[in-house]
Amino acid sequence: MRVLIAMMKHETNTFSPIVTDFARFAAWGCHFGADARAAYAGTGMPMGAYLKLAEARGAEIVTPVAAEAMPSGPVTADAYERLSAPILDAVSKGVDAALLDLHGAMVAEVTPDGEGTLLQRMRGIAPHLPIAVTCDLHCNLTAAMVENCTALIGYKTYPHTDMYEVGERIGRVLFDTLDGKVRPVMAWGNIPLLSQTLMQGTDDEPMKGLIAMARAQEAEGALASTVFGGFALADMPDAGNSAIVVADGDLAKAEAWRDSLLARAWDSREAFIYRHRPLGEAVAAAKDLGAQVDGPVILLDHADNCGSGATQDVMTVIAEVIEQGLEDVAVAAVWDPEAVQQMRAAGVGATVTVTLGGRTDMPAIGMAGRPLEVTGRVRTLTDGEWVVHGPMYTGVKVMMGPTAVLDTGKVQIVVVSNHHEPWDQGVFTSVGIQPQHKKYLLLKSRIHYRAGFGGLSEHHLTLDGDGVTTSDNSLLTYEHVRRPVYPLDRLNRPD
Repeated sequence: MRVLIAMMKHETNTFSPIVTDFARFAAWGCHFGADARAAYAGTGMPMGAYLKLAEARGAEIVTPVAAEAMPSGPVTADAYERLSAPILDAVSKGVDAALLDLHGAMVAEVTPDGEGTLLQRMRGIAPHLPIAVTCDLHCNLTAAMVENCTALIGYKTYPHTDMYEVGERIGRVLFDTLDGKVRPVMAWGNIPLLSQTLMQGTDDEPMKGLIAMARAQEAEGALASTVFGGFALADMPDAGNSAIVVADGDLAKAEAWRDSLLARAWDSREAFIYRHRPLGEAVAAAKDLGAQVDGPVILLDHADNCGSGATQDVMTVIAEVIEQGLEDVAVAAVWDPEAVQQMRAAGVGATVTVTLGGRTDMPAIGMAGRPLEVTGRVRTLTDGEWVVHGPMYTGVKVMMGPTAVLDTGKVQIVVVSNHHEPWDQGVFTSVGIQPQHKKYLLLKSRIHYRAGFGGLSEHHLTLDGDGVTTSDNSLLTYEHVRRPVYPLDRLNRPD
């Protein structure tokens, strides 16, 4: 048996000004051939699970590419073709099955449905090729994705700590199909709901209850049951909440399970929308809270979260924290390669004044970059490389690029050269900061921070700053999403 195993992932924020070219994939991790297999074997990723399953069967394994880029703007035509071409070439040479680790919210210059187009092209070469797919919980599911694969599943956790588990589950479904043990049929659908990523944490309602329903369906016999929160920052026709159920030969049962998931999601639509609070008021509340508790207070600069496509150099929240005089704060992270080079030139221990952040304009929200002048001591300089040991992306090497820590006396700011969302404590420990001993941890994150930092504190506050991962729909102009859709439009019925 010859099995194709590949990864091609990107969560596209169409409002982001950051160009997603091939170099951006290379900066995060882009591997071909044997290097792709070596990079993900033994990791907690879906591709790690696929490799283990195929090896156990003694299959000949083909790994044409394993590529992922941090979320950003639409993928360039060049990057899309350079990543998909090796997969298509492998299919054309002949394989017996394909196991794909995709995202589900890739928008490229050549297609608004990066995953669906890839799968269509694969099936165009090999119409009957068995294909299993894992997708992110933030997948914007499309007909092209479903119609051109054998079985599809999504993560059930946000933060995504079950990537290996879901890869293993859908991989077993595919191999059982090849062995004639099961006959997968899929029922899927979506609803006109653009739920906000900030409200999709699976430890919270409404996603908690929806995930429990999906798990119950699997316990009742579904081969795989998935409810997707979708990714509302991808302005494409199918953006929004969806569900898919894979059953063993019983399409009617799959449809009933799907309908129950979608009905509950629609009934919960108001709970999927974030309610805002003035920034100054929220920071003042954080200051009061810090005076009352011992452990870290976690502050979330969620509108500038590069893990959803933000520029990671907006200084609005940091400026307010400094202005209100919060002390013993660690910040992760500000993207500013120029500031890093300035601090490297000065050297560890030097006192410098840098114009920090604000390097990027954001036309989609009508905002120009606004840097902040900060004076402090260069505390640490590193190459920014470390390996994740926490529960999300376990075993994967992180490359933040040249990295520095600027210490103002009250605030320690981790400054990076490559975008990276702080979902693991390594973002601090790799530069000599012990996060558990800080009064405040200011993280440019939404929900993924919980993987590495959730256990450090019971006190988590969202701070509504600026950025292209805003949860304020009034700041975004949608041109391509289906209409009507909630909450852009008031709807009482999903149809």
